[in-house]
Amino acid sequence: MVKPGPAAAIEARYQNSFGRAAGYLPRNRKAVDAWLTEFVAKARKRTADHVDSVKQLEDLLNSNKVLKDLVNQMIDQAQKLDPQQKHKHVKSIDEMLNCLDEITVTAPEYRLDPNERVFFPMSALFCYMMATQAGWEAFRNEQFNDKLLGVLSAWCAFLDSPDSRYVLNEGPRGWLCQAASEQNKLYEFVIPEPGALYGGFASFNAFFNRHIKPEFRPNGAKDDPQAVVSPNDGSVVRFLHDVQEDADITLKGQPYALRQMLNGYEHTDKFVGGDVFQSFLSGANYHRWHAPVDGRIVHVERVPGLTFSELQTDSVDTSAGTLSQGYQANVNTRGLVVIESTVPDIGYVCVIPVGITEISSVRFSVGVGDRVTRGDELGYFSYGGSSMALVFEPGKVDFTVPNNTIETADDGAPLFVNSTIATAK
Repeated sequence: MVKPGPAAAIEARYQNSFGRAAGYLPRNRKAVDAWLTEFVAKARKRTADHVDSVKQLEDLLNSNKVLKDLVNQMIDQAQKLDPQQKHKHVKSIDEMLNCLDEITVTAPEYRLDPNERVFFPMSALFCYMMATQAGWEAFRNEQFNDKLLGVLSAWCAFLDSPDSRYVLNEGPRGWLCQAASEQNKLYEFVIPEPGALYGGFASFNAFFNRHIKPEFRPNGAKDDPQAVVSPNDGSVVRFLHDVQEDADITLKGQPYALRQMLNGYEHTDKFVGGDVFQSFLSGANYHRWHAPVDGRIVHVERVPGLTFSELQTDSVDTSAGTLSQGYQANVNTRGLVVIESTVPDIGYVCVIPVGITEISSVRFSVGVGDRVTRGDELGYFSYGGSSMALVFEPGKVDFTVPNNTIETADDGAPLFVNSTIATAK
């Protein structure tokens, strides 16, 4: 979030706010505006009662005048970012709630045109609001965030249900059409029943977190016990050395505070002064995550956190919001999986899948006491944005992939599950 400033800064914020949601929206602002215009118009026509989770959010706002005033300010400030188009965006809390109603019963459709790929509707709905001072405060409000998590849970339940499969078809807006198949390399993935209705998937989420064929992610490091492999597909955000237990995570150069990041894990001291490696998963990436080292699982935890909060800075973030990923690894909903490596030179490794906006769903496939080898599945994300952080003890590994000096999600070195990213010293 950019602090209020002179007219030029406000205009710059407007020009860049469309991509604030961690690279999950088209970079063409007009495309997002067109989607908002159509979606808000549809929501304005809604006459049905609010779904339960949205009704709970409405009840909270009606019972908390201070918070309701803050959300109204957020909506008003977002409109002022775009005074010529304000009638095309959400104008009131009632309209915002109606939009959330629509989202909870809607599965994302495929689009061939990149300018029409607004696959993350809550990011689009909130993208201007997130770029305001009131939005910075509102999305960090615990009660407001908890109710938004309830809305996201309701949407996740819909995407877990058979009703969400209507977008899994071979039509031009279906995820099984030829264009979508080629773009998303569906030949690399396990399709339960090729050619059958919905491809044999039980839900949209089952399609989203589909399994990959092992031959497309070979473990070339399996014979090198000193190798650390990537737990996910994606791109390098950054790696940082000498990370401390406590730090001001709102500063660009100090994006991690281990005590906060690891949620007070009892052995956080093992990692103080160590290394953090973070990567970004786009919506089209494989969304299951795997063990980076051989070893024994000693800790598994899901940490509820924020959803649409982003880094507050004094200048415009022109990188589509990806500079907030370090901050989000400390505050967003995330998982903690600590592995005690069987290679003494590596020690403990903490795997931290991070939900970024949208559903923020982190699901585990392992438990404490399980033994894993590199490449074994640890868990997966349901639909939504995601990032991945690894934390290493100090002086244990040398990274073998280039750091990302540009610090945008799309420009970091590409990563694939089971590819070597570091070696033990």
